[in-house]
Amino acid sequence: MLNISFNFINNIKRNLFPFYKNKDLKFVFDKIQEGFSKDKITARFVGGCVRKYLTNKKIDDIDIATILKTNEIKEKFKDSKFKVIETGIKHGTVTLVYENLKLELTTLRKDVETYGRHAEVEYIDDWQLDSERRDFTINAIYLDIKGNIFDPQMGAVDLKNNNVKFIGDPQRRIEEDYLRIIRFIRFKIMYNNNVEPSTGAAIKQNLNGIKKISKERILIELFKILSLGNFIDLNENVYVKEIFSLIFPEFENLDRLKRLKKICNHLQVNKELLLSILLIDEKNSHEYFCHKYNVSNNLRDKLNLLAKNFNTLKKNKNFFLNDLEKNIYLYNKNHLINLNILNFVINEKLKFKDFSETLKRILKSKTHQFPFDGKYLIKNGMQQGSLMGIVLKEIEEEWIKNNFKISKERVSEIIALRSN
Repeated sequence: MLNISFNFINNIKRNLFPFYKNKDLKFVFDKIQEGFSKDKITARFVGGCVRKYLTNKKIDDIDIATILKTNEIKEKFKDSKFKVIETGIKHGTVTLVYENLKLELTTLRKDVETYGRHAEVEYIDDWQLDSERRDFTINAIYLDIKGNIFDPQMGAVDLKNNNVKFIGDPQRRIEEDYLRIIRFIRFKIMYNNNVEPSTGAAIKQNLNGIKKISKERILIELFKILSLGNFIDLNENVYVKEIFSLIFPEFENLDRLKRLKKICNHLQVNKELLLSILLIDEKNSHEYFCHKYNVSNNLRDKLNLLAKNFNTLKKNKNFFLNDLEKNIYLYNKNHLINLNILNFVINEKLKFKDFSETLKRILKSKTHQFPFDGKYLIKNGMQQGSLMGIVLKEIEEEWIKNNFKISKERVSEIIALRSN
């Protein structure tokens, strides 16, 4: 039997059934076209979905450029199966949502005047002019609903050569929007190619402009960078690593990625794990990072817990041995797997064999579930109230201490003692 790879099969499917043949997408394009002659191009796909289509990659987000204004889009789809969400009206953008389909529609425009992160725009119906205001040539490739390519900036050639190139003068494009420096780094990591000297010079000259960008926007771009499959290879591109370090000076531990590559591929590394590897150190860099970018409480809590347990692990040799089942119950297996990875990456004296054996123990260990709750306590004679939580905690602690065992008689005894 032939062993055909999953990726190969997916590539065949994408070629035989390209994404633009989806009936719901056709409905959207037909709706936009209503009221115009057939020879008038009213909408085209653009951006990431076109890049991914041309490189046979999975398409998730779909962006559509259109000559319609936002109010016209809203009017056309108000009674359709698509829900219209005003995601960026002031930027000429609305989002259409139907079941699992999410489409971002943006009106063609040209910049009249720019102010670093803001611009005065004029809405147009000229595809050439719209392409000229985009950042990179590979982001200015358009695709219509029939599969025809419109490529005024020769982006398809650059895409084929993994070349990330600004449209027009790099200096001017960066000054229009300083976020483009971070976007450039993201695409360079994604496509991993050399940087043109003029582009490199323009980026270094404008690094201070990043200070004018909101921390929220920078964080969004950083998370996109961390989600890239080949971010783990950052150390192999000296120039990109240098610029990345200048933009994000808090990441002083980038060399740890070399050790991470010995045990993980990019599919096994999520955002929280990457951040913990790059930030958790004796200076508590993760705390500074969380404060600087005002990250979500969820992310802050995950980094703090990994840092806390990493410090505990250094002092407690039984953390992954005699205390393993207890710690799995308290923190879950995924947390301990990440902690084991973090420990190996930071502790250069730790051998791969030790890491591997610990991982096997975590995966094979039992996962326990506390068998009592408030309903059980009430059923066995306890009054509902604030004391119930204290009693449950006491029972749980004794259950854990006795290797996840406690008799119902002992539970009844605790209930009776605390109820008096």
